[in-house]
Amino acid sequence: MTTEKRPIVYLTRRASFAAAHRLWSDGLSADENRALFGPCARDHGHGHNYVIELTLRGGIDPKTGVVVNLTEMRDAIQERILDHVDHRNLNIDSPLCRGINPTAENLAVVFWNALQPRFGELMYELTLYETEKNWVRYRGE
Repeated sequence: MTTEKRPIVYLTRRASFAAAHRLWSDGLSADENRALFGPCARDHGHGHNYVIELTLRGGIDPKTGVVVNLTEMRDAIQERILDHVDHRNLNIDSPLCRGINPTAENLAVVFWNALQPRFGELMYELTLYETEKNWVRYRGE
């Protein structure tokens, strides 16, 4: 019996969503929150058009030619993340984000944890773009 070595590839799926949030830490005073988060600490929050990228790392199946069918990635991102955050206020009406300060950093970890049960060891990286100039990458560390 010979074991064929599978080429390792990185497969990425991108999706986008719109959401509002307010950055605020209960562990800080109002003045400290305003100094740290600036306009993002305004009483009624603000919105972003986020982009999420999920990257899986794995061997190409010699029978199918894929690591994972891209529709599986699409559906998992939709069901486990977008259905819970798109066109919502992340502080108020997103159960997925309940109990966190919805910074890009915290959102990346929450989204990773939502997808990890589906993709397990294939998970390599999750990137969340809050703006064209600001994004965060998380690798499950």
